Amino acid sequence: MFIQKLDPINGFLRHCFQTKNVRAIKKLHGHLLRTGLLFISPSFESKLIFTYTTCLHRNNSKTVTALLNCINPANPFPFNMILSDYCRNGFSYLALQTFSFMHTNGVPLDTYSFCCSSVASCSMKDVKFGAQIHSLVEKSGWLSSVFVGSALVNLYAKLSLINDAAKMFDEIPVKNTVCANALLSDYGEGNQWVEGLEFVRKMRALNLKCDHFTLSAMLRACTGLSTIELGRQVHGSVIRMVSDLEDDGFLQSSLIEMYGKCGLVGKAWQVFNLSGFGYNGERKRDGVLWSSMLAVYGRNGDFEKVIELFKEMLREGISLDGVAFVTVISACGHTGHVKLGIQYFESMVSDFGLEPGPEHYSCIVDLLCRAGELERAWKMVNEMTHKENGSYNVSMWGALLNACNEFGNVELGKLAARKALEMDPHNVGIYVLLSNVYAKFGMWNEIEQLRELMKETGSKKDVGCSWIEITS
Repeated sequence: MFIQKLDPINGFLRHCFQTKNVRAIKKLHGHLLRTGLLFISPSFESKLIFTYTTCLHRNNSKTVTALLNCINPANPFPFNMILSDYCRNGFSYLALQTFSFMHTNGVPLDTYSFCCSSVASCSMKDVKFGAQIHSLVEKSGWLSSVFVGSALVNLYAKLSLINDAAKMFDEIPVKNTVCANALLSDYGEGNQWVEGLEFVRKMRALNLKCDHFTLSAMLRACTGLSTIELGRQVHGSVIRMVSDLEDDGFLQSSLIEMYGKCGLVGKAWQVFNLSGFGYNGERKRDGVLWSSMLAVYGRNGDFEKVIELFKEMLREGISLDGVAFVTVISACGHTGHVKLGIQYFESMVSDFGLEPGPEHYSCIVDLLCRAGELERAWKMVNEMTHKENGSYNVSMWGALLNACNEFGNVELGKLAARKALEMDPHNVGIYVLLSNVYAKFGMWNEIEQLRELMKETGSKKDVGCSWIEITS
């Protein structure tokens, strides 16, 4: 009966949260105190505090503390609910303040408290607070919890402290595959492919089983290193270990991308062609698989195949995303299908309800530049510069600069380079492109001035490298 009485109040709280109506919440708070309804349910009390504090300005520390003081400190449940609500709704600074209150006032801390506070520290990129949580975890004996250990591993890794994350993993007394996958994922995000593969070998030594996520991470590492032999071995492991491969689109797309990155387009097509078959004989391939195959054709320069496969996606009624449009518009640029590329670009909004991003505009600019329509490309980039964040437009100016090199338009090339360097003074690629323009027309004095400018800004071109895989 009491719970039913709270339903309209919960609805009112949701409305106050959406409208940020602090005055209405204060009136409701006073009414609940007078009637005693506030203390019926700890979860309801937590919802009121969450709504109250998130509708105030950021500097509301005193209000948060005053409201938390009204909760029984012997029961961690309402505190954990507030912590969870803050984390899930992006109020990480309030989550950390709540955790500090719990620690200071003797509220029992548990797995939930430590995991939520670790996530909040990660969101705030607060290394110092995260280290304090780590210290408290060790002192309180919660390091034996694999969930807390995984949260701390993830915290250090997300803050780009991979070595600390690895040490944290070694410290955990009880390890499992979930915790290992957290570290493996972070190796992948940091493009530390070799370290990731070495860690997989370490997992086997620790008797930790590989699951779908582990195999996907291994395939991603093989893709990053372009090591086909190891990729084939992982593929064999996938066939032996995964009985429901047809239901795992992510694992199948990882296989397609691995073969495509290694240049085995035919093998990638075989995986794609065999994907999506269920036990009942029905076939279902989601847009991720199609986009992966599109990317394989695009990466290996088979642009006509990209356009052909995209048309098949339209016929099959496949749900399209922004990645597919980037690939096909780029392919249209490489094959000279200017009208078709612009048609696909315009259909994003009109037919599929997708908002074009900076990468789509970059492809359109590149398409126009390849067709020699520099003035039209210049107009589009100039308009986008005033609409979007400047950092998004460097690639557009770069595409225009590269076209100026091909078509011999020095003045427009200099202007495009100047606009790009205003946004990103340390973009070495722009310096290289502009240097190529000057070299093409024998403007050696300008090249020398460009080198001096690079020295002043501290910009330095990375040394090129290549590698081959040797098999016995």
